[in-house]
Amino acid sequence: MKKNVLFITQAAAIAALYVVLTLLANALGLANYAVQVRFSEALTILPFFTPAAIPGLLVGCLISNFICGNIIWDVIFGSLATLLGAVGTYLIRKVLPDWCACIPPIVANTLIVPFILAYAYKFEGGVPFFMLTVGAGEVISCGILGILLLKVLKKYRRQIFGELQA
Repeated sequence: MKKNVLFITQAAAIAALYVVLTLLANALGLANYAVQVRFSEALTILPFFTPAAIPGLLVGCLISNFICGNIIWDVIFGSLATLLGAVGTYLIRKVLPDWCACIPPIVANTLIVPFILAYAYKFEGGVPFFMLTVGAGEVISCGILGILLLKVLKKYRRQIFGELQA
């Protein structure tokens, strides 16, 4: 029972953080369009520490995309990209070096989001261009901010994630 409560609490806290950080990036004009630097994407390294991050990130991304007024295809497939990245991070956490935790979300978003921008939103630029811009934003969000977050959290993993450590 205690582990279930901890799991749900961690997932809810991660979802809430994802929403708040996305809304902050959205207010600064960084959360959508061709170049996306969502501060919330740094949280995609959290499955390295806890499996509760997987549903937390999915729910946070769904809510964020909906609140930001994104079209349904973006809500669905953008959230799917975040889910795939989170699952990937969880799966590689014990077999690859720590810094690799950022690779699955970068790859998932770089491969999926450009098609949303090109075909759902019909932005000018084309898929290869959006792969470059979205990929660059993901490298900043996940690769730089996410790995910095991972290094800080690793020091306090027992206090923050308790019994649910991955």
